[in-house]
Amino acid sequence: MREQHDGCKMNDWKVWNPQEARNFLPVPLNSDDKYSRGVLGLVAGSDEYPGSAVLSSKAALRTGIGMIRYFGTEKSQMLVLNSCPEVVIMEGQVQAWAIGSGVDPKNLDRAREAVIETALNQRTPVLLDAGALEFVGRFHGPTLITPHYRELARLFESTGVKVSAAEIKKDPRQWCRRAADELKVCVLLKGTVTFIAAPDHCIELPMATSWMATAGTGDVLAGIIGALMATQSDKILSEASSLVGIAATGALLHAQAADRASGGGPICASDIISEISNVIRDLLAT
Repeated sequence: MREQHDGCKMNDWKVWNPQEARNFLPVPLNSDDKYSRGVLGLVAGSDEYPGSAVLSSKAALRTGIGMIRYFGTEKSQMLVLNSCPEVVIMEGQVQAWAIGSGVDPKNLDRAREAVIETALNQRTPVLLDAGALEFVGRFHGPTLITPHYRELARLFESTGVKVSAAEIKKDPRQWCRRAADELKVCVLLKGTVTFIAAPDHCIELPMATSWMATAGTGDVLAGIIGALMATQSDKILSEASSLVGIAATGALLHAQAADRASGGGPICASDIISEISNVIRDLLAT
């Protein structure tokens, strides 16, 4: 990897606002059905982290999507269906993939290996989170990765660059932009302030509540953005830069839902999900 790059300067970073987010919140038409509203292929959860699948599924459904096709372990499938009977456990065409939340890439069963292999060979937009970050660069479709500081440090280490999570946290703009430049994907770096970078695009989100630093919130974010990607798959494929706006809009929904759920006090990831629909309603009405 190069030691220097021509990334965004400090004043090049654009703060995402609700008015811009409205452009990436599609409203269903009277002629739409569950297929035309987008189908998300979700590979999430494991026997160790089955709750990740439930959180991602619920968040995607609340964001407004036609269907979720879920692929998980037997244990996580049971939990997902108990919580979200709308989810489909069946292969079929999807408009976008969200892969990795709560997944151990070294302990995948053959069925999910086959699903990921199928996704690898498609041009479908894909979100890679947590356990799927190591697959970056192998997908043919537009790709978004959603690491936190430690995960991004491990990604850099795998490419021969030694940087600590503390160093990334000290200058997240630089490292987010560098990751996008070197990995050739859209990068969403999670934190109290979220940064998103892609070639020629650098976006930061307004500061979110610090109460959001709790287990499962990243799974919720993956579900939100995965849903938005599936509902706007054609837009992403025809205009790659739209993936940045979709990611930023998902992060804004996530942060605003967390702020509402918190009200200044502690929250859990499930609380955020309960506010997603309300945030979308109010953004569309603005």
